[in-house]
Amino acid sequence: MSAPDYSFQFGKFNYICNNVMLTLCPLVGTADGIEPVCYSRNVRLVDTLIFQPSTLIIHLIALIMTAIMIYHIRSKYTAVGRKEIIMFFYLYMLVTIMDLLLISGIIPTASNLYPYFTGVHLGLISATFWCLLLNGFVGFQFAEDGTPLSLWSIRLSSFVVFGAVTFVSIATFNDMSPFSSSNPIALWIVFFIFNGAALLIYVILQIVLVVNTLDDRWPLGDIIFGIAFFATGQVILYVFSVQICNFAKHYIDGLFFGTIATLLSVMMVYKYWDSITKEDLEFSVGSKQNVWEVKELLGEDEMGGNGGMYGQQHQGHGYGGPSPAGGPYGQANYYEDRY
Repeated sequence: MSAPDYSFQFGKFNYICNNVMLTLCPLVGTADGIEPVCYSRNVRLVDTLIFQPSTLIIHLIALIMTAIMIYHIRSKYTAVGRKEIIMFFYLYMLVTIMDLLLISGIIPTASNLYPYFTGVHLGLISATFWCLLLNGFVGFQFAEDGTPLSLWSIRLSSFVVFGAVTFVSIATFNDMSPFSSSNPIALWIVFFIFNGAALLIYVILQIVLVVNTLDDRWPLGDIIFGIAFFATGQVILYVFSVQICNFAKHYIDGLFFGTIATLLSVMMVYKYWDSITKEDLEFSVGSKQNVWEVKELLGEDEMGGNGGMYGQQHQGHGYGGPSPAGGPYGQANYYEDRY
């Protein structure tokens, strides 16, 4: 039997899995999968081998940071696209949990369940990219945000993508015709082209949104930083993982830095969304208490005559006339466009 070719080939994971340990690598390429040239050493914890311990720590940090971002999104009760964008972060949290279970070896590669968990993992990754893509259309108000049409179109289509990619993955791992684990071209197209196209379209939509709709250009910086973090992580993951692993004497590899870069890019998605949305503060219920102007009832002696105190306040605040604060009762006008 000839040795597998580890050069880069369209439709094959040989080159990638030879450099970095992805969850699908033990299931494609050859009957025994593909093992990377260099990977992070494992540790023994309570008679259990834990693989990629440094990356496991980053996954735990990612879960904590995602929970914090979800909390802040939920606290912006009236922000545009709040319910839509929060689905993306829930999906990212699920992807992180699956990554944690599979990469660390908590679900061992020898287990009969490993291919099915990996299929679910890949399905969640594609559903996350798809959900992010659909969130890119929310700002254009093709459907009113927060309505059943907007929410269920994202939920149902993301579930369809999840189911389709999970099926393709499991069928590929089990060599169900016409899919093949030795030539997983369909899975390769989904993993790189479909997911990459979804991310690219999202970025283009947000640039168009900022340039054509917003007066502020600062959100472009969040987009640029997010792209830079993600691209840097992918290059480190697929190109320099072996060099990093050898230099660090097997303590860390490219997966460690790739996971950090992915977390930073997700945080920039939150930062960007937060920077382009405003709350209608009159109707929000947040942790900060609103400052209300309380006016005591005035006595009859203070209300007598047009030139009295009441008359002066009446003319100064102009009930029914223009207000110095912009609102009819001296309150700020919070009904401006939120984009």
